[in-house]
Amino acid sequence: MTTLGLEEEYLLLDPRSGLPAHHAAEVEGMLESHPEVGPDEIQRELRSCQIETATPVCSTLTEAEESLLNFRRRFADAAARTGSIGAATGTAPRIPQAYPELTDKQRYEDLRASAPGIVGDQFVNGLHVHVGVPDPERGVQALNRIRPWIPLLAALGVNSPYWLGRDSGFASWRVIHYRRWAVQGIAPYFADAADYERRITRLAATGAILDRGVLTWVARLSDHYPTLELRACDVQLEAQDSVLLGALTRALVVTELQAAEAGTAPLVPDPELLDAALWQAARDGMGRHLVDLATAEPVPAERHLAAFLEHVGPALEAEGDTDWVKAGLETIAERGTGAQRQRRAMHDGGPQELLSLYTETLTYEP
Repeated sequence: MTTLGLEEEYLLLDPRSGLPAHHAAEVEGMLESHPEVGPDEIQRELRSCQIETATPVCSTLTEAEESLLNFRRRFADAAARTGSIGAATGTAPRIPQAYPELTDKQRYEDLRASAPGIVGDQFVNGLHVHVGVPDPERGVQALNRIRPWIPLLAALGVNSPYWLGRDSGFASWRVIHYRRWAVQGIAPYFADAADYERRITRLAATGAILDRGVLTWVARLSDHYPTLELRACDVQLEAQDSVLLGALTRALVVTELQAAEAGTAPLVPDPELLDAALWQAARDGMGRHLVDLATAEPVPAERHLAAFLEHVGPALEAEGDTDWVKAGLETIAERGTGAQRQRRAMHDGGPQELLSLYTETLTYEP
């Protein structure tokens, strides 16, 4: 069974204004003292209103979900004790005019100095899915081959429609926000692992990026773990949706590893088509059409999803994830993506209803 790990980033918000609440240090302290939260599960992010968690290396989806739910419960409780709420949303719906507080860490100060206008409003939260790969060489081959399907996964994971107190018109404003960084979007095609390393090293040497950690491609090889890391999806309102996206990502990586092993020719779309497809997925989510990169034509999102499931079906079956994925996709079809749910809450009850949605879904267990 191929290993899986999930990272989620969360915001702390003021329950009245909806503005970011800078209590991450207090929340971190409470979590560190809790016997059911391990030290490796807690990470501070760029903002002093953000907290990140990482599951352990998991073999099953149940392990991943239990880890996320346990952390989310403890996080929600700690947030409440500081007078704030935890929110699993891809963007802060409102941000202050003043330059925000950063986590007290030299690297973040250096990052601000390198790109102040971007760092100034980096109130964004992602879901990062790590899938185990045998070695960097095969990892690069999988990275090359998953590219045509990344926009679909991004469309399923949209959960950030609001920005600056208004509807951005995009289902994932977070994806659009990241396009401002020097290295962004879907990674290029690499000849092999040596080519991947050579090009990253040259990028880091330009001075345009602070270090390798600012390679904000939506998929890359991890520098710290033997994994391929997908970063295309917003953090999800509910843990079960994060796990669903993890299952789909694992199935895709397994499928492409097997295709590379079999010598099947990869699909290599034109880079501008990949870029446009990701932009369109961020705008529309699953609500309209997505680009079929094999034909460069728009197709209904549900039809594109069906083609994806056919493509990865054997891998889902081999990993024992078929039933979980079927149930999870049926749930999304019934109640919508995170972006659709946020918009519905805002329409039905305004900003307070939106904040209630964040609170209700953070620790929801089906």
